[in-house]
Amino acid sequence: MRCVFYDRFGPAADVLTPDTIDTPAPAAGEVTVRMAFSGVNPSDIKARAGSRPGVVKPAFPQVIPHSDGAGVIEAVGDGVSSDRIGTRVWIWNGQWQRAFGTASTHITLPSVQAVDLPGAVSLETGAVLGIPGLTAAEAVFGAGDVKGQTLLISGGGGTVGYLAVQLAVWGGARVIATCSPRDMDRVKDAGADTVLDYRSETLAADIIKANDGALIDRIAEVEFGANVAMNTEVIAQNGTIAAYGSQIEMAPTLPFGPLLFKAVTLDIILIYLLPLRARLERISRLHAALTEGALVCPVAQVYPLADCAAAHDAVLSGARAGAILVDCA
Repeated sequence: MRCVFYDRFGPAADVLTPDTIDTPAPAAGEVTVRMAFSGVNPSDIKARAGSRPGVVKPAFPQVIPHSDGAGVIEAVGDGVSSDRIGTRVWIWNGQWQRAFGTASTHITLPSVQAVDLPGAVSLETGAVLGIPGLTAAEAVFGAGDVKGQTLLISGGGGTVGYLAVQLAVWGGARVIATCSPRDMDRVKDAGADTVLDYRSETLAADIIKANDGALIDRIAEVEFGANVAMNTEVIAQNGTIAAYGSQIEMAPTLPFGPLLFKAVTLDIILIYLLPLRARLERISRLHAALTEGALVCPVAQVYPLADCAAAHDAVLSGARAGAILVDCA
């Protein structure tokens, strides 16, 4: 199989190396997927750059990056029905605690991590469902149905935030989203009832005004540390802040007293660790929203496998309106 790997940390152009290696045969309970597209996420960039605290070298001698992707099952191991051969699937946790991810023409992994794609869903969309799709579904539906609630979606212009807006609207929630002025029209078109500039000096008051003076039931937060004070001000009693990122401030000071006297739930999301039962429930919601035409997963750009470094740089630079994919074919 053709792939791209790294064996040391560093800039993408310096450490990502093309190679051809033997395709691992599927063991019992595993499948081999011929990859069509590999999804590139910020976590892939951080892992390859070596920016995680305390990690000084890759966990494996060679790492094929990326945890997301989509393709077609080509072979199955013992215990897996041969009926799965030829099935279009999308991948989750492709490179989580494993050496070989999806930046390759093939991946071999446990059968449960290759999810059948609904018939009308494209392989490109499938490559976005692993980290962005499941994170958005968990941020919105982590405590169950949201019909009749008001949700604040922070960073509605980002890949996860944009999906979360659509899922919350589909789930029957009133949606207030924040984003940059550049993304406001796009986020409004995704269904948000109100879209606010995240840099507003009166953002908390703007949010409460947009909710007719009421506080917010649930917040999907991309920058927890930078926004925790504002979140605390606008969250309702017994509300939930579902945080999946905190890049600007990784060691925030929490206003514990105000959070305590609202009995706020802090739900810190790391989608790699989502228990299987919960994961399967979020998958079912994603598939239902896709099948009903309520969820669109935009792709900003697709790069050839040989240009994987450019794909990493595109994710690193930000300012994109959709996911970055690598064409593995």
